[in-house]
Amino acid sequence: MADVKITNMLKFYTLCLLAAGTKHGYDLIKELEEKLGRKISASNVYPFLSNLRKNKLIRFDKVGKRDKKTYYLTSEGKKFTTQMFSKFGDLINAAVEPRLRTCPCGCRVYSGGYSEKIRGKIMHFCCSHCAKMFKSK
Repeated sequence: MADVKITNMLKFYTLCLLAAGTKHGYDLIKELEEKLGRKISASNVYPFLSNLRKNKLIRFDKVGKRDKKTYYLTSEGKKFTTQMFSKFGDLINAAVEPRLRTCPCGCRVYSGGYSEKIRGKIMHFCCSHCAKMFKSK
């Protein structure tokens, strides 16, 4: 596996943006600023891009009159990002799972839903229709 550590949200979002398609370095910085809600320095982004390139996870093409670099994931980079997204997904699942409620219909509800007192007990449903169906049984 590549010698790349994803230790912060900036690196994770950079991978997300590259997974979405080819990007100029400047576009990466601007989109990272938008996503993270703070000023992003080129010194935060370009060393990480260099590390990704050194590990053969990205390549770049020079385009236009000014030879602007456009970065894109290699096939190895796509595998790497898929693994990172899977790990991140596992973390999210671990955080969300305890907060899920299961409706008697089988739906899993994270937030919202519908609650009603039935037979002296507060029951949680995905919607009022499921509560009505549950009461009619």
